[in-house]
Amino acid sequence: MAHEEDPLEHERASWKPSPGLAVAVPDPVQNSQLPPHRERVTDQDPAAMKRAVRTVYTLFYLSVAASIWAVAAYMIFPIEDGQVTSIRHNNLFIGLGIALALLAIGIGAIHWSKAIMSDKEYIEPRHATRGRDTTREAAVKAFSDANEDSGFGRRAMIRNSLFAALVASVIPGITLFRGLAPQSSEASPHAGDPVYLLSHTMWKKGMRLAHDPSGVPIKASDVTLGSAFHVIPEDLAKVAHGEGYLEEKAKAIVLLMRLPVDQLHPEPGHEDWGFDGIVAYSKVCTHVGCPVALYEQQTHHLLCPCHQSQFDVSHGARVIFGPAARALPQLPIEVDDEGYIVAQSDFHEPVGPSFWERH
Repeated sequence: MAHEEDPLEHERASWKPSPGLAVAVPDPVQNSQLPPHRERVTDQDPAAMKRAVRTVYTLFYLSVAASIWAVAAYMIFPIEDGQVTSIRHNNLFIGLGIALALLAIGIGAIHWSKAIMSDKEYIEPRHATRGRDTTREAAVKAFSDANEDSGFGRRAMIRNSLFAALVASVIPGITLFRGLAPQSSEASPHAGDPVYLLSHTMWKKGMRLAHDPSGVPIKASDVTLGSAFHVIPEDLAKVAHGEGYLEEKAKAIVLLMRLPVDQLHPEPGHEDWGFDGIVAYSKVCTHVGCPVALYEQQTHHLLCPCHQSQFDVSHGARVIFGPAARALPQLPIEVDDEGYIVAQSDFHEPVGPSFWERH
């Protein structure tokens, strides 16, 4: 089939500009340069500069006062009585103090940068990024120039007030977090001691292991190979769900499993802490305290769903992956005359997350 030639294509290919025809060629983009520098009021008037400096350090000291007020409000408006009005006043005045402290730091820092720090424009030429002998000197000069431009080294009132405001701003948070810790009293002399609290749970010699939450005791014959039971102390199921119940339950929760005896490799001295392949370990992860409740039947691994720490039940629940720092505490168990699984004692080490005082 013959190809029909496009007449326009031939015309476009043969076109050339006429000698007298001027063809417009766009000029390259010109550098617009920096606009003329306009001095600020504080650059022109020393009195205005002094006012700006006073404003900045006044804001920083206002932040200090607001942080102190937040701590005072925590004490002036206690919430121990449980009244809604007390809680409302506590939250309101502490929140106002913290908000004002942080707001004053922010406004002061912005005003400092806009009215006091150097306002000159600089152009930094590009250069090779490879290291060279003058790098250290250039870095020192850069810090020196920055200090000179900001006035950080010269303006002692601003510098000291900023340090004071930053230090004071964390005090309300420390105060509030400190109030979350249980306080010791004559009735509870160990309430403020985490080592004691996490070293003692409801488990004691002869206490039966029971299903969570029904409280039905568990017999050894109920635990088949590959099974896993969520367990609490039998006595806990009989306790009224009042104040302190959840705390006691959180420390005492246990996971009960049965493995083939030939696949168990207990730690030295723990050989008699199980019964016929049945072992019990704390469910509280030793990383940050999440419940370790996912059991892989084939690998005998326990998985914490929060941060993926894994523990090998066949080797004393030691850590094999993840951020947890130590193995899960093991609950020594045995079987009583009626065939029920009972605890030999309490845990022999603190349960829960690792902490520096736990020695």
